Amino acid sequence: MLSVTPIPAFSDNYIWLLRQDTNQAVCVVDPGDATPVIEWLEREGLELGSVLITHHHHDHTGGLAELIKRYSPRVIGPDNPDIEGIDERVGDGDEIRVMGRLFEVLALPGHTLDHIAYFTPGIPPLLFSGDVLFSGGCGRLFEGTPAQMHASLSRLDSLPEDTLVFAAHEYTLANLAFARTADPDNPDVETAQAECQRARELDRPTLPTTLGRERSINPFLRCDSAGVRQAAAAHGDTDGSLATFTTLRAWKDAF
Repeated sequence: MLSVTPIPAFSDNYIWLLRQDTNQAVCVVDPGDATPVIEWLEREGLELGSVLITHHHHDHTGGLAELIKRYSPRVIGPDNPDIEGIDERVGDGDEIRVMGRLFEVLALPGHTLDHIAYFTPGIPPLLFSGDVLFSGGCGRLFEGTPAQMHASLSRLDSLPEDTLVFAAHEYTLANLAFARTADPDNPDVETAQAECQRARELDRPTLPTTLGRERSINPFLRCDSAGVRQAAAAHGDTDGSLATFTTLRAWKDAF
């Protein structure tokens, strides 16, 4: 059985660790810092067999060199030569087998141009979305365009509703504070905010979320909602889903 464990890093990153009960080697996703990974592995008496990278930002790749030196894992990531240490470069539509599961690579430009995600069907389906889709929000546009990010989110929105979404940051409460303003008549947002507040007070992660849940609370997946468009109209163009998304993203940047 495959289990997924969050390893906290920095102030709000999660390094996701995938483990099979019968396998001594594990996989980690986006190890921005090697230290918490090494500490976890030493405590559990396990080895690092593979690493998945979603994009080039340092808080997702900064631990690679030390982990490679110590464990020599198989490192899979986007076809970006600026990321040192990747030995299997993958792109949209590629399939890889990790921890006994077949993962599909999804190209999702917007946050960065090289951003990819890893999706595996099953019971339940799993998505490692990096910095594209967060609970209640989405990533900033550092390199891509609103059209690219909107298309990337629309692609994720087509996945099964029971897909577990393992985002790379604990941004949920901040995102839901914005969602309360951007989707003010949505009772699901208020409920999610209360649930996530309780989780954080107990020092529990708010992730993973599910895609079905995000469809009900995430304004960036609800650009066709009348309530979201009405709220966003005070901040810019809402003539269509892409225009609404563009206005929401700029509004959130200044929120």
